[in-house]
Amino acid sequence: MQNNDTIAAIATPPGRGGIGIVRISGSNLQQFAQAILGKLPDPRHAGLFNFLDQDNQIIDQGIALYFPSPNSYTGEDILELHGHGGPAVINLLLARCLQLGARLAEPGEFTLRAFLNEKLDLAQAEGIADLIDASTANAARCAMRSLHGEFSSAIHQLVNALIDLRILVEATLDFPEEEIDFLQSAHATEQLIAIREKLEQILAASRQGNLLQEGIKVVLAGQPNVGKSSLLNRLAGDEIAIVTDIPGTTRDTVRQSIEIEGIPLHLIDTAGLRETSDIVEQHGIARTYAAIEQADLVLLLVDSRHGVTEEDHSVLARLPERLPVLTVHNKIDLSGKLPHLEEDTSGTAVYLSAKEGAGITLLKTALLKTAGWQANIAGEGAYMARQRHLQALMRTRELLARAATWLHTADQLELLAEELRLAQQALSSITGEFTNDDLLGEIFSSFCIGK
Repeated sequence: MQNNDTIAAIATPPGRGGIGIVRISGSNLQQFAQAILGKLPDPRHAGLFNFLDQDNQIIDQGIALYFPSPNSYTGEDILELHGHGGPAVINLLLARCLQLGARLAEPGEFTLRAFLNEKLDLAQAEGIADLIDASTANAARCAMRSLHGEFSSAIHQLVNALIDLRILVEATLDFPEEEIDFLQSAHATEQLIAIREKLEQILAASRQGNLLQEGIKVVLAGQPNVGKSSLLNRLAGDEIAIVTDIPGTTRDTVRQSIEIEGIPLHLIDTAGLRETSDIVEQHGIARTYAAIEQADLVLLLVDSRHGVTEEDHSVLARLPERLPVLTVHNKIDLSGKLPHLEEDTSGTAVYLSAKEGAGITLLKTALLKTAGWQANIAGEGAYMARQRHLQALMRTRELLARAATWLHTADQLELLAEELRLAQQALSSITGEFTNDDLLGEIFSSFCIGK
């Protein structure tokens, strides 16, 4: 991406609409304003203008807004043209901007310029994309907190505490002949403990935000005719999957997204797992195991009249070891059992009736608990963290744990200093103070054009 030329893009979604917006950003937009509007609008004041082509013919009529540098979204001059939302009209207006010398903006380039011009940091920039992509109200509120800098502020506080500790360590290294024990007198051990405790709080809140953003991929697995499709329909509140008494009705994966307490759940109903000579059913079973490999959680459905059978144990043996499994004993309306939940060292089991809806609330609670959702942390304190944020925080945790082992070893202070430096570097990668061009390209390429 170039960052010193003028860019333009349509900033509203494709298709017909009441309003269409063309956004232009660059170092000097007086030429564009004069050619399209006849004059430069007053800064930050909406004005009604005719939008003109190269022959001074009217393309459209609408509102123009001008935001001079540096008080704009990108930190450059920005001109926004708000016209009617017909595709033909808005494309003519964009073509006029390109004719005047602007370049079509790449995905996320307006926000990239805002980052490069220090209008926001990298975590805030990602918060913009997360706000646009939010699929639930809780996710939108969480993304807005990141956009406003709450996540960045917590990271900055942690980085500053690390810097203070690094100064003490470096001072000890620089003046080894001093009799004063810098680390002991400045309570370095207590400082490191406090940093690690704060890191754990941020990591817990970030995991909750990651659940809000990414949701949970839940695969419904089990033998044929145990009620997987019925449970999918019950959770979705609609007849999504075909339900019959014939085993093997579901031959392919059926997907549906729902929301529980603001957490997106991506449900995948699968073919029944059994030995079969039916070629089509064999393909369905292969797809079931492929879906399981990508899942965050498996609901293993069994018939409550028979419990967990040898065939079910065979299914369990083929599941990835890292994958949480929640056992669902379905059809309690036929077995005479009451809806309830059992927990022991082997895991969690929920007894319910997908047909009648009994025990569904217990299942929803168990789903969130198994996935790691903690409403007391999430509420108003979750950070909309991406996977790279979690990886950076986990890396920091690992480095600080190693730093703690060197803190009381007088002849290994160089290693302590290095671990603290790397920990600061890992944290700073979250806000973009330490990053690389490849990472920036990957992040901003996922944005929509015009943002």
